[in-house]
Amino acid sequence: MTAPATHAASAPHWLTFQLDGQAYAAPLAQVSEVIRMGEVTPVPGAAADLLGVRHLRGRVVPVLDGRRRLGLPPCDADSDSTRVVMLVHAGHWIGLRVDAVGELLLPDTRAIAPPPPGRAARTDDPVTGVLPWKGSFVALLDVRRLCRLPESQAA
Repeated sequence: MTAPATHAASAPHWLTFQLDGQAYAAPLAQVSEVIRMGEVTPVPGAAADLLGVRHLRGRVVPVLDGRRRLGLPPCDADSDSTRVVMLVHAGHWIGLRVDAVGELLLPDTRAIAPPPPGRAARTDDPVTGVLPWKGSFVALLDVRRLCRLPESQAA
């Protein structure tokens, strides 16, 4: 009886969110909070997927457009469901604008499959695996790669 509890305690929780109708997830341990979009100040000359920076309780936090970062088509950013998932990795805070936030997952790690063929060839691809879910799948993301942090910043 104790083996399943031990397995569940060691398995990571994931927070799901939607981008262009597809479910993605980030490790809950690296999610600080989920907030409304708020005011973002553009940064001249920044990467196309950087919406800008915003203030969050004394911090200046870069905010990425999740759709642009993952090569998805743009959408109306004024939707009531649009949120910013605040991610933390090795002391770096990064916001990720998403279409909507979903639910928490506690997957059986044996159900996680590698990314589809062709994606694995990209070294900067943040998708590390896929998980069957609700008749489709959830793409599991590596926060360090998603936010383009160097490997030396690994947690």
